[in-house]
Amino acid sequence: MFILSYYEISYQYPHLLGIILPLPILHGFFLYWYTLQTTGKSISTTSVMWHLIPFVLLTTLAVPFYMLPASEKLYVFRNAGKGFEWYSLIQNALFVIVGLSYSIASVVRLKKYRKKVLNTFSNTEKGTLLWLEYISYGFAIVWLVAYPTPDQYLFTGVAFFVLFIGAFGINRTDVFIPSIQKEDSETTPAKYQKSGLNSSDTVKLSDQLRSFMEKNKPYKNANLTLDELAEMMQINSNQLSQVINGQEGRTFYHYVNSFRIREFLVASATADSRKFTYAGLANECGFQSKTTFNKYFKMETGKTPSDYFQSLPLEIAVA
Repeated sequence: MFILSYYEISYQYPHLLGIILPLPILHGFFLYWYTLQTTGKSISTTSVMWHLIPFVLLTTLAVPFYMLPASEKLYVFRNAGKGFEWYSLIQNALFVIVGLSYSIASVVRLKKYRKKVLNTFSNTEKGTLLWLEYISYGFAIVWLVAYPTPDQYLFTGVAFFVLFIGAFGINRTDVFIPSIQKEDSETTPAKYQKSGLNSSDTVKLSDQLRSFMEKNKPYKNANLTLDELAEMMQINSNQLSQVINGQEGRTFYHYVNSFRIREFLVASATADSRKFTYAGLANECGFQSKTTFNKYFKMETGKTPSDYFQSLPLEIAVA
């Protein structure tokens, strides 16, 4: 619609003029709605209607323009909105306020969701929706620079931004599962109050978990989830989560990756490890990402893999 107006193609069809006026305000809500759906939270039809109020308001305020004869519509557009300056002020104010509000709401939702992912999955590659958070920040910037930026630059930038969204959206990985959705309405303390574990039970289960991890090495499964581990141990996943978060002081993701690093250190010290590269050995221990491996290796040892092995005595490093 902007291109048709910019090249004055729509001037040949005056009924097209003004259609674009309220449309950009939908971007904020659509971003938020998409974020909710992607993170497993539904939105009711009634809620949708409330969220559409700013769009309906801008559309209603534009009715006087829509009612103008074709010649007067052309006059307004060719003279920078003359006679409707008041509409531009309201439009720009709503764009910034509504757009920023939805961008912030999307980021808050994604951060909350990421915590649940880290407490449910041992591999979060592409699963924390960090790209969607970046998009939310990007939209916030769009709203902030929209008013002072010439339209041709703004709309060109937004066009490329939409292509960026599409590329990442198509390649995203669905990671939410029913257990995340069920926890969505519960705060962590309330959730754990229902687990039935007292302090002595928690310590006992923590020891049982550590023993199970060391003996059976379920962490070698790169896609291990909290529910799968709980099923292996024949315990309640909510209780398992409480032990890992409360007793161990870690998320499920961090807890499992710490065992993977320990396994890597043991495996790398054996003669059989010579046939593996460090990346291959890390993969055998359950890591799917070099970045994640390097991050947790330094977290557990205080050094990068290269620095760590360089610091070892020569005979150990060679072995």
